[in-house]
Amino acid sequence: MKLYIETENNLPKNHPALEENLLQAFGAIPEHWVPFERIEMPQLGVYDVLDQAYPECQLVDGIYKDVWMVRPMDDAEKTAKQQAIKDVWASLPNRENFTAWAFDDTSCSYIPPFPRPNDGKLYQWDGALNDWIEVPAPTEI
Repeated sequence: MKLYIETENNLPKNHPALEENLLQAFGAIPEHWVPFERIEMPQLGVYDVLDQAYPECQLVDGIYKDVWMVRPMDDAEKTAKQQAIKDVWASLPNRENFTAWAFDDTSCSYIPPFPRPNDGKLYQWDGALNDWIEVPAPTEI
């Protein structure tokens, strides 16, 4: 699917259109229509912020593209995000089951003292044992 965007005074105008639609309407791609590339919203890191809910249309190497404005959180934003996670964690009704878990700044989450086994079985954390215990697979009815 090839897209083009109309330009006026070398600035994008309106929304992109499909190449097929332009060919049907005009018989060729008009000169004031420029190639456009739709760029998916990027996957944000733990401490990244999307400055706008929608991308900006910018000319990049002769092609108009969606450009997403992503920036790293400042220290105050990082601290606020971490505190929000800690507040939710502290309010969990079964919080005492997870006293061995520690907050990890890098992932902004609580992590167990050691990873859950990865052998295809189901496990849950047992705070009394401070260990993962196997859980029976659900039975089909």
